[in-house]
Amino acid sequence: MSEEPDESAVAPFRRRRFLASAAVAAGTPAVVAGPAQAAAAPEGAPLAAAGLGSVARLMAVPADSRGVAWLRSALQVAVGLELATIPPYLCGWWSVKDHRGEVARMLRRIVGDEMYHLGIVCNLLVAVGGRPQIKAAAPVYPGPLPGGVRAGVTVYLSGLTRPFVRDVMMAIEAPEEPLARSAQSSPTVGEFYDGMLRAFRTVRPDLSVRGQVTQHIDTDELRPVRDLDDVEHAIEIIREQGEGTAGSPIDTFSDDRPAHYYAFGEIYHGRELRETEDGWRYVGPPVPFPDVRPMAPVPVGGWRNTSAHVGGLLFRFDAMYSTVLDSLDAAWAGGGSRSLGSGIRTMRGLERPAVELMETPIPGGRGTYGPRFRALRRPAAAGGR
Repeated sequence: MSEEPDESAVAPFRRRRFLASAAVAAGTPAVVAGPAQAAAAPEGAPLAAAGLGSVARLMAVPADSRGVAWLRSALQVAVGLELATIPPYLCGWWSVKDHRGEVARMLRRIVGDEMYHLGIVCNLLVAVGGRPQIKAAAPVYPGPLPGGVRAGVTVYLSGLTRPFVRDVMMAIEAPEEPLARSAQSSPTVGEFYDGMLRAFRTVRPDLSVRGQVTQHIDTDELRPVRDLDDVEHAIEIIREQGEGTAGSPIDTFSDDRPAHYYAFGEIYHGRELRETEDGWRYVGPPVPFPDVRPMAPVPVGGWRNTSAHVGGLLFRFDAMYSTVLDSLDAAWAGGGSRSLGSGIRTMRGLERPAVELMETPIPGGRGTYGPRFRALRRPAAAGGR
């Protein structure tokens, strides 16, 4: 499929409600680059989050039977969903050579938002007596979204390209409206969060602030969830920062920047989103596609038969990434803002080995290496296997 944007795919957005859906916009199927990027995870390494709950199974529970235990299970799946977005967005951002440019600033803001969303669902889970299992929820790439949301969408890791923006970034954040005209064989993220909000309203559980974390995350402030109003506001933030508000695709809680789906759309189409007589269209000022490091899509099973140098970089990155996940787990297990701050600082340090990988050519192949975001669960030796 061509990397050039299809202008006919720009649909006007007429509805007043934009709900989350981790699926490809109508007429835009998920595409991966060749058989090495198939949806299946490596044999013997299924998605770690798969055993933590299924969205379809949770949504099949009758509304009047969704109690506190249901909320805990649903929120743990939400932890996996929010976590799954961060590695691909980081790869896209790190691959951009000039971080002062408009696209890089856009991507950095979105990464910060997703970290904030992860913090929100962790606080919600703690509020109803649960404990987030973040490292256990870390997915394997390439693979499906955790919980079985929107079966058929493959999330893979790559440098920034137009197909990657369309097939991964826009697929994750796509609003429900463009999909309303096509068959849906699995639940959407928007339906899932709506179901959680309805359950909170019905059950009205006692909410505990003990163990919740307060922390500045980029430009947002993570705060404890104390009552139902806080719950509703928290869930609306997740939906509207990512997919657009009830009023306009460009309105958000914090600024006048477009919500994630529409920001990615601007990168893909190369134009800013503007309201016209025919609805919202990408016809504004140009958004030049940036100069990027040519990170190739990470294949199933990760990079194999690498040099000792590349293997060492991969192991170093994965060890640091595992430390990030351990710090996040510790934050909601009593470590609080100190552990969360430590995890955020370590996460910033991931950029150096990632960029070094992205600047190392693959012998005999196209493009460069890149991080695989593999969570280490037992001691391992450095190497490319």
